[in-house]
Amino acid sequence: MSRVTVLGLLILFVSLRAFSQAPAANPQADKKLLSENVNAQLPKWLQLGGEYRARAEGFTGGGFKFNTKDAYLLSRLRLNMTLRPELWLKFGFQAEDARVFWKNQNPAAPPYQDTFDLRQGYVELGDIEKNRIGFRAGRQELAFGDERLIGNSNYTNTARSFDALRGSLRSGRYRIDLFAARVVRQEDGEFDWSTPGNNLYGAYGRIEALVPNATVEPYFLWRRQSGLKTELGTPGIMNFGTAGVRWVGKFRANWDYGLEMDRQTGSLGADTIGSWAGHWVLGKTLPTKHLHPRIALEYNYASGDANPQDGHRGTFDQLYATGHDKYGMDDQVGWKNIRNARLSFETKPSKKWTAIARYDAWWLADPHDGLYNAASTLIVRVANGSAGRFVGQELDGAVAYNFSRQFQFSGGFGHIFPGTFLNNATPGQSYNYPYASTTFVF
Repeated sequence: MSRVTVLGLLILFVSLRAFSQAPAANPQADKKLLSENVNAQLPKWLQLGGEYRARAEGFTGGGFKFNTKDAYLLSRLRLNMTLRPELWLKFGFQAEDARVFWKNQNPAAPPYQDTFDLRQGYVELGDIEKNRIGFRAGRQELAFGDERLIGNSNYTNTARSFDALRGSLRSGRYRIDLFAARVVRQEDGEFDWSTPGNNLYGAYGRIEALVPNATVEPYFLWRRQSGLKTELGTPGIMNFGTAGVRWVGKFRANWDYGLEMDRQTGSLGADTIGSWAGHWVLGKTLPTKHLHPRIALEYNYASGDANPQDGHRGTFDQLYATGHDKYGMDDQVGWKNIRNARLSFETKPSKKWTAIARYDAWWLADPHDGLYNAASTLIVRVANGSAGRFVGQELDGAVAYNFSRQFQFSGGFGHIFPGTFLNNATPGQSYNYPYASTTFVF
């Protein structure tokens, strides 16, 4: 891990040096971004902005195998432009250049590298975030709830966007978003296009104050994809719906809670699809004067498939989730065929500092199915179920510091202790993931 350690220390050193050399005599320096000064000289209908992020990361124990390690530097530049010729008309553009250096992969590919491409490009009528009615068409982000099913996956270097039509309607405490979308397929060195035949449709609602101090979000999502095969290998088209609800709120005495439950039904050719998943969390913020600690207990479940050849698919599909740190910071576990218990501790020693420590434990929902990572990729499967259920445990922690609006730093480390399943199905090597990241907004 020598390379990632050196890279992480280098990023930390540059971050601290930039902070120490920042002029202290001008208290207004922290209040304006570079783009805000530039935009003040431009016509009001034209606005520019951008962001640069660098992250050093690596791992040992890839695939839970011995002598599998890597360390590399991720670089991501985003350039934004907004044209607003009328109050009700907006054109939004975002170019992104994502690169990776020193990774053990040749040639480099998404999600690590996708050099200079169009990540967003849309026209918007009204305002989908502020106005009563809004409509957006073109390449854009889609993110709903806490992104367990649909999100932009911003932690990954290339992130995610969709070619989509989206309409938003709000009235008082009610809101609904309707959309039809295709995920953008990323290819380094070529212009990114969405794939015909891989479609996602949805209606996502939001109701405030239906329950005191709570928000309820019912939704229905439909996915259609062609060019797939059934469990017996015959060609088929997949069609299935996801009916779900997300409910978050607060109790008295600084208690908070959240739940999300989903049911999926449909078919892939002659195969039937039937699966479900749930997320439940209860948290408490302690009434201290300075640290503002929050302790939370969480449980996550997603069904698995008992038999890979019986014509019934029981593995829950997490669709286009933002999977990072949902079920462990190391991202070796996703919301598929899993039982996950999590204990977390968060604190804010000051307005600029944040620290998080978490413990995760995992069991397979069905021992005949496999372990899937945060990107929905199957890591390993033992179809006869003989490897057991207990996947393992993870301890991880992270810190973040906001130097200013322009400059932020974060870093963390996660360690996975393999359990019975990983020890039987793989060589059982423990997994380590350190990272150090800095972001400059301009």
